[in-house]
Amino acid sequence: MTETENKSSIPTGPLRGLRVLDLSRILAGPSSTQLLGDLGADIIKVERPGAGDDTRGWGPPFVKGKDGQDTVESAYYLSCNRNKRSIALDISNPDDVETLKRLLRTCDVLIENFKVGGLEKYGLSYTRLCDEFPELVYCSITGFGQTGPNAARPGYDLLAQGYGGIMSLTGVPDGEPMKVAVGISDVMTGMYAAVAILAALRHRDATGEGQQIDIALVDVQTSWLVNEGTNYLLSGHDPVRRGNQHPNIVPYQVFAVKDGHAIVAVGNDAQFGRFCELIGQDALACDPRYATNTMRLENRDVLIATLTPVLAGVAKDDLIAGMERAGVPGGPINSLPELFATDQVAARGMKISVPHPGAESGTVDLIGNPVKFSKTPVQYRRAPPMCGADSREILDELDTLDPKPLTKSDDRRR
Repeated sequence: MTETENKSSIPTGPLRGLRVLDLSRILAGPSSTQLLGDLGADIIKVERPGAGDDTRGWGPPFVKGKDGQDTVESAYYLSCNRNKRSIALDISNPDDVETLKRLLRTCDVLIENFKVGGLEKYGLSYTRLCDEFPELVYCSITGFGQTGPNAARPGYDLLAQGYGGIMSLTGVPDGEPMKVAVGISDVMTGMYAAVAILAALRHRDATGEGQQIDIALVDVQTSWLVNEGTNYLLSGHDPVRRGNQHPNIVPYQVFAVKDGHAIVAVGNDAQFGRFCELIGQDALACDPRYATNTMRLENRDVLIATLTPVLAGVAKDDLIAGMERAGVPGGPINSLPELFATDQVAARGMKISVPHPGAESGTVDLIGNPVKFSKTPVQYRRAPPMCGADSREILDELDTLDPKPLTKSDDRRR
């Protein structure tokens, strides 16, 4: 059974039996819990009654309802909330807090992205819960972390991209600093959070100890400056914006061709020689200024100025096909319609359709999970839930579950 064919609401993935109480909203936390849900965890999304996750209203586009009108389910919300159940609780209401704690007694993980100290007054901070729930893995996502001079500042993806340096590296040299087109700091924070949660659960299973995970958008953004960040630390030179060029490899960039644009991604000296032969510029490969990548970096401007008019006269498909035959990395720059129409996306299950009770068509299209398991395939059990849609079901379950806190010997999580 393929990922898209497995419609059962019963988890069968590698994280089956894991239960997560999700107090997060927007993108970082929800993307993390969606990933855990895809892998089989039971995700209980806690939302404000009548309002829900802020991103429900971040449209258009919205899901078209049965009457042909827009619903309150935006594409943004759909992007990171499948495989969850929604319960509507008001954490400012003491009765709802008690309900939340009853739920917590059945859960392994709590994830939240409130401001530092924001849950303290409700009795839901880690310090208020850790004695009662000693095995709880409690993941806190903020803009700047639980400590440091900026801990109290709010965190948004754009602010993290700016503060964390990536915008200073993105864009054309003579243009303004540019953010990445999607909320990449949020998404990467969600990825790091998922990895950290799984590591903390392994520790808990070995020792019986829960713990708090403190993860910050700016820390994550700083961490994935990767080679450019290390380039600076090693050299002391502030990297400059290079548009689509690579700081350490030449030629590795976008070129204008006869009928559009194409990517040339020469990764070593042998590939450079084959590329030069392909475009009829054999002499360039023998020129000592370009014989090695180090020399090509030193003489980048002259080399690119030489290649640019040559490639401008080559048809895109001819160039890409020629590079493929020659073993030189390169490719097209697809629009989203082009991407989702490719046989590669179809073959890899990266576009999926899931049933949605509020949609006019009865289904919504989503982006698939990129992880492929040989034994425990990803399940798409549930469409992103409508606010509070599963409240009754979740509350009824409490009557059948042992309400005592988890202990090391308790096997309900397995």
